[in-house]
Amino acid sequence: MAAHFVLYVADQRASAAFYARALGLEPRLDVPGMTEFDLGDGAVLGLMPEAGIRRLLGARLPDPARARGVPRAELYLVVGDADACHRRALAAGAVELSAPAARDWGHRVGYCLDPDAHVLAFASAAASLA
Repeated sequence: MAAHFVLYVADQRASAAFYARALGLEPRLDVPGMTEFDLGDGAVLGLMPEAGIRRLLGARLPDPARARGVPRAELYLVVGDADACHRRALAAGAVELSAPAARDWGHRVGYCLDPDAHVLAFASAAASLA
């Protein structure tokens, strides 16, 4: 099974540029209406304009733009070096919520906000904490 996580964004170009810098990855797909990043192990991050999902699914879908600025999702990425990834996201324009720290569930995790107020977390597995 492959997992695709799609974030609804206000400005696809700006969000694609942010995630390319924050993740240190180039998009695997970048066309009007969708940008995708391969996260490995079958996981894909998609960025879709808010207006695009409304056109696709219709008026019964609550308008994502009405929740702009309110965290609507968290992308929790387990990486080799949470500190370095967190710093890279901040350099790309993320807003820091919590610096990387050891958490009681066995990860070292830092939290920040992307340009659309989605929570972006970089975690290092407990085995990587030594």
